[in-house]
Amino acid sequence: MLIDTHCHINVMVKKTFKDFDQPLTLNELMEADLIVREAAQAEISQILNVGTSLIESINCITLANRYPDVYAAVGIHPNDLTYDWKEDLLEIEKYLKKKEDYKIRAIGECGIDKHYPDYNIQRQEDAFKRQIELALTYNLPLVVHSRDAAEETYKCLRQFTSSSLRGTIHCFSEDHAWAQEALSLGFVLGIGGTVTYPRNSVLRSVVQTVGIDKIILETDAPFLPPQTMRGKKNHPRFIVTIADYIAMLLNISVAEVAHTTTRTAKELFKL
Repeated sequence: MLIDTHCHINVMVKKTFKDFDQPLTLNELMEADLIVREAAQAEISQILNVGTSLIESINCITLANRYPDVYAAVGIHPNDLTYDWKEDLLEIEKYLKKKEDYKIRAIGECGIDKHYPDYNIQRQEDAFKRQIELALTYNLPLVVHSRDAAEETYKCLRQFTSSSLRGTIHCFSEDHAWAQEALSLGFVLGIGGTVTYPRNSVLRSVVQTVGIDKIILETDAPFLPPQTMRGKKNHPRFIVTIADYIAMLLNISVAEVAHTTTRTAKELFKL
């Protein structure tokens, strides 16, 4: 059995970008039923469904409470920050106060993203640090988003010295030095379909160096499908393809990949 530690089912069921930040409809819930059923048929034992905004976090909670093997991460993505982000986090905190009832297992995805030219670095850093504080307050792991911003991301993390700081660097894409930095801070590396892309030789080398004990598997569905599925919408069931690739890369059995990454994910997210 495998665990998909990062996907966006609530995004998968949306038809257009303008629909993403809207509450789930009955038809969309029925589509989600099919996605979860297909994942179970592929022997995906559990799914962490990850929020990117206030509404999407609420949608994640809705889905977590609809299915026994789906859990929620709540938070605000750096590219989804609005002028009202502080109020949005106050609303999210209302759910955190009942985190067990709502099956909330992590804060995120949150972090720093400098990929697009109109980013507001001060707002991103302030929001990220506030979400780190929430993770520590509610004793939850972080799901960290870092794109073209490793220095800024880890600078924020280094400001918090609590031994309970932990989490995953989602879609890890940096080099060996940043991998060691993440591990030293108590994080594991989230590895998904991008490890299969021909251009990502450095990432493959990182995975070989850190080993199976320091990674967890994720799809980021509907985004970033494995190389053999490029051009298709990603799906939690494709975690099997990622596990197969990791087994080949590390010259170990798929069973060992499944056992170790599942154990790590269960320990990190209390699944």
